[in-house]
Amino acid sequence: MPDLPDQAHPGPRLRVLVADDNPVVRAGLTALLTVHHDIEVVAEAADGTQALTYAARHRPDVVLLDHRMPGLDGLTALPRLAAQAPVMMLTYSREPEVVAEALRRGASGYLVHGEFTAAELIAAVRGLREGRRTVSPCAVRSSLGVSYEEKEVSSHLQPVVAQSPGVSPARAVGLRRRAAGWPAFGLSSREVEVMDLIAAGMNNRQIAAACFISEKTVKNHINRIFAKLHSSSRSEAIAHWLGTAREGWSR
Repeated sequence: MPDLPDQAHPGPRLRVLVADDNPVVRAGLTALLTVHHDIEVVAEAADGTQALTYAARHRPDVVLLDHRMPGLDGLTALPRLAAQAPVMMLTYSREPEVVAEALRRGASGYLVHGEFTAAELIAAVRGLREGRRTVSPCAVRSSLGVSYEEKEVSSHLQPVVAQSPGVSPARAVGLRRRAAGWPAFGLSSREVEVMDLIAAGMNNRQIAAACFISEKTVKNHINRIFAKLHSSSRSEAIAHWLGTAREGWSR
């Protein structure tokens, strides 16, 4: 996805606070962001305490926040930071509990290092100011795999992964069982990813954001998925995908 020219982003510059304990990561993010004339890094923080101090001092539009930091960690600082500006968790952590807790505590997005391009990061940062959430697909899949013995977990994920009427938390756990051996019905890896998100209750726009693709591409994937699953609707496709259809499914 090519970056848009600066003139395509009118208005005041997007002020960003970068919080990460790794100085190399901070420097890299700052260099990546500030090459765009509509983005300004107003401060770099090495821990949660500094992040809170700099957020109060500089009033950023967006905060990029690591999870693991010495002293006050990212998750602990997150609620107070999220009260001041949209927060994008930018971390190596894929643990389902961390993803769910970050979303519960107010994160507006969750990106995992190594799962996005520079252009995708810039688009995600700009999107935060416009109220768009971005979550790495692997983080979405991880969060679906959290134990649902605690029913409240599903509500924690509501802002990003809304449960559709036909998909209970128990069936979300079934996604992982299927990944461990249930049939893929000839779907490509990308189609599997899209179908998982359909089964989680995401609409086309949410799937496009999670997968960093256009809504038109999502629709094309869905058309191919429906053909392979011999389905004519989302609910029918979900039934086949999760093994609840009475016909047309075998292990």
